[in-house]
Amino acid sequence: MANVTNSCPSSDEKVALFGLVVETNARLSKDLGVALEANCQLPLAWFEVLLQLRQSQEGRLKMSEMATAIFHSTGGTTRLIDRLETAELVRREHCPHDRRSVYVAITDAGGAKLDDALGVHLDYLDKLMGERLSAGERDALSTLLSKLIDAR
Repeated sequence: MANVTNSCPSSDEKVALFGLVVETNARLSKDLGVALEANCQLPLAWFEVLLQLRQSQEGRLKMSEMATAIFHSTGGTTRLIDRLETAELVRREHCPHDRRSVYVAITDAGGAKLDDALGVHLDYLDKLMGERLSAGERDALSTLLSKLIDAR
């Protein structure tokens, strides 16, 4: 039988803090998703793809890079890109140096849709962070979250 101690790991402050981070992410993502759907008819997952493409150096990413960037499986990413391609927001491009690789690139229509969505996103962030957190608090939060991400 395992040794039972008086301390319960579920009451550890780090467990509670992690739960708060996860809950915060879930609520913020849900609320942003609702705002994007209502104002732009753009699902949050589509917004994330378009944003990743806009932020990439060449305006395109290999499918495998996209899957990593949006934290999806390769199969899930393929299905997601299929839907975005059907909506003419992205296009697939063949890699000239590696026939096995396929790029996904943002289209002009995808760029326009992203611009609309970014307006909604910025309004959401202004209300959420601009009104609730001071500039110093936003800087501190950014520093702390970056420190956790960089610890990987």
